[in-house]
Amino acid sequence: MARTREWCMKLYRFIVLIFLITSSGVLAHEMRPAYLEIQEITDGQYDVLWKVPAKGMDQRLSLNLRFSDGVETLSEPVSGFVGGAHIQRMQVSKSGGLAGASIYIDGLERTLTDVLCRVEYANGTSLTHRLTPENSSYLIPEEPTIGEVIWTYLVLGVEHILLGIDHLLFVLALLLVVRSWKLLIGTITAFTLAHSITLGLASLGFVSVPGAPVEAIIALSIVFVAAEILRSYQGKPGLTERAPWVVAFSFGLLHGFGFAGALSEIGLPQSAIPMALLSFNIGVELGQLAFVAVLVGGYHLVRRLPLRMPDWSRYVAPYAIGSVAAFWVLERVVAFWP
Repeated sequence: MARTREWCMKLYRFIVLIFLITSSGVLAHEMRPAYLEIQEITDGQYDVLWKVPAKGMDQRLSLNLRFSDGVETLSEPVSGFVGGAHIQRMQVSKSGGLAGASIYIDGLERTLTDVLCRVEYANGTSLTHRLTPENSSYLIPEEPTIGEVIWTYLVLGVEHILLGIDHLLFVLALLLVVRSWKLLIGTITAFTLAHSITLGLASLGFVSVPGAPVEAIIALSIVFVAAEILRSYQGKPGLTERAPWVVAFSFGLLHGFGFAGALSEIGLPQSAIPMALLSFNIGVELGQLAFVAVLVGGYHLVRRLPLRMPDWSRYVAPYAIGSVAAFWVLERVVAFWP
């Protein structure tokens, strides 16, 4: 039995390390949905913007937009690669409007990405819908509903934080420093308030910062906290251990700009900006709380097991987190230059 437990713990540590290392190049801040915007310009005529994530400089995800019968293409699509995405523009028309027409995204079922679809009408109303690999078509309804906007952006917020491994590693690093429930609550609250402030300001256009430096500094914030954990283990408590809420709030402001950068790629419905922004932020918080709950629950579960861990094992997590984050720093700094 003891030998079985020992092998289980070795397997657990191996899985954690593989997760941390492989996440560096795959999932770090990789919530990149495709985006479809259909804007009514006159009765029955629409401008179409189709944005697909790029793969390198001249390749894109194999996603193709298709409308149901009755929707006529008025102009040949004009396309090109812009800012890490493939952009396609065209005009379509349908007698009586697009209500009742269907949108199909061919190839979506073979990917892991989503498509955010927004239809804006000439009278100022709009509707938003999220297409997934499991549901790659959309029947445009007669009237948009606010409930659809709320649900779409709520789910996008949850997905963004759970797929934003750099944000999750920062939260994980903070949890390794926090020593009490009171400090844990204060730390998570400070991080939440901070990134909510900058997410709102940046999304509403009050503040604008370049995305590439922000992403590099976000990675650097993880390196900083990982180093603080090692200092704490060596009996030299730093600022993060003495006042984790200060560090959480300070770096949380930067992480908020990171959230805003992802949200800007998706866009906000002009007729429901406050509701969409609030829903996205709530989704981010729900995902973050779920992550913290799983970590805390898993920690207390492991503590109940009759396992003896060597002293060096506590250094595994901070070294792994710091190494992955340091790689992100270099990768993102190099990306400053084309």
